[in-house]
Amino acid sequence: MIVQKDFLNKLKDFGLNSYESKLWTALLSRGVSTAGELSDIANVPRSRSYDVLESLEKKGFIIMKLGKPIKYMAVSPQEVIERVKKRLQEDVGMQVTMLDSLHQTEILNDLNMLHKQGIEMVEPSDISGSFRGRESVYNHMETLIKGAKKSIMIVTTADGLARKTLALKRALGKAKQNGVSIKIAAPLAKDKPAAAELGKLAEIRHTDHQGRFTIIDQNEVVIALTDDKDVHQSYDTAVWFRSPYFASLLTHFFNRIWKDEIKK
Repeated sequence: MIVQKDFLNKLKDFGLNSYESKLWTALLSRGVSTAGELSDIANVPRSRSYDVLESLEKKGFIIMKLGKPIKYMAVSPQEVIERVKKRLQEDVGMQVTMLDSLHQTEILNDLNMLHKQGIEMVEPSDISGSFRGRESVYNHMETLIKGAKKSIMIVTTADGLARKTLALKRALGKAKQNGVSIKIAAPLAKDKPAAAELGKLAEIRHTDHQGRFTIIDQNEVVIALTDDKDVHQSYDTAVWFRSPYFASLLTHFFNRIWKDEIKK
């Protein structure tokens, strides 16, 4: 049986390695078969076949039939998907519980203390970073928003407003609950639903200014270096600075945009 390499690679989404993928697809094509037959069909060494089939059985992909010679029967792919999903949910649940439990241990306090001591030794000019990929950018923005104490100022594009509604709404909601002032300037004509959604959490005004930047507590700044219309999300790039001086300069620019829109 010839199975294309691309097809086998896609089976990694099921949590299978190369040998497991080959033997499972071989068994699916046969219905019921022995380890030796599957080894020949899938071109997997016989010395490995039994171990791999045992692994597939533990994962719930196949069933070992009673009798001699030992034969195996494939579980339907639809049922396999449900089993994989259930296992992933259980694994994630256990990991989340484990991480939540760290909040009640000395380990987190020790780690936080190490981080605080390390940051205090860093020169202000060194507290900066760059991020490539929109997910990485939004992950850092979410962290900054969660730590905001006084103010959040955002200038973004129409498309950026829609993306931030999805990616940052929860963090912005918590910031609002904590009494943080949130202001967003963006072109509003193209995406009124996003503006209405974020309008529940922030004061939003229309602007024709092009650019994407965020100021947190007039202390930290995230600036996009690429035009989101011209770059794929994987190559979207931004820089982050912790610099009250630079944040103050950018705040003056933001306030000019904010006031200009009132005058119109």
